Amino acid sequence: MNGWLSDVLLSLVNFLTSTMTAITGLGGGMILIGVMPLFLPAFAVVPVHGATQLASNASRAWFGRQHLQFDDVLPYLVGALLGAGVFGAAVYFVRLDIIPLLIGVYILLTQWSKTFNRLLKSVENFYVVGFIQVGISLFVGSPGPLHMPLLLKKHPDTHVAVTTASLVMTIMHGLKIAVYVFAGFAFLDYWQVIMMMIVSAVIGSWVGVKLRHRFSMHWLKRALPWLLSVIALKLIITTALNLVKL
Repeated sequence: MNGWLSDVLLSLVNFLTSTMTAITGLGGGMILIGVMPLFLPAFAVVPVHGATQLASNASRAWFGRQHLQFDDVLPYLVGALLGAGVFGAAVYFVRLDIIPLLIGVYILLTQWSKTFNRLLKSVENFYVVGFIQVGISLFVGSPGPLHMPLLLKKHPDTHVAVTTASLVMTIMHGLKIAVYVFAGFAFLDYWQVIMMMIVSAVIGSWVGVKLRHRFSMHWLKRALPWLLSVIALKLIITTALNLVKL
């Protein structure tokens, strides 16, 4: 596939997933990270994803800023900084070509393992949530909505929960980018696709915020586990076959 066509298709996927997340508050980032290995080298997936999701979440938080609640942001930031420091050193020792495999396994666990999800959702402390989310995101890109159960518990208003979630995800992706900059990832080599995806993410966020008041998309929440599972199995099988060839 030609480079420009690949970039356009990936930007379209980013627009759709950004719109979906702005409406529902979940799912978009994980779908995007699952699709990206089809378009980019394995070692570029997580950092490029971080750059585009930073724009997506920051714009979503800005467009819905009237709903922001800052009480939980500081403890999340403290935990996230600690997570970036502790897990950031491990990036140097992980084979980046196995990252799609890690992403696929993680997606399946979050969608189908009650025990795994029970452990994740049992965390009711924003210091710990920030620490865990940043650590996981360095290796699988999108750690899933670990923060959402706690936000929804404290803020029943969906608009408040989704917008505040966008702000904490902005922090997470910003720290992830910083870690990969220190690790030596050449972001400038991917500036074109990053810029295209940033534009599509911002537009998707704006469209999603406007549509949130009109569509609940409950059907998508039911279909999401199956869609993510197909993507995850594709990643696992493709990565495993590539590793066998090495």
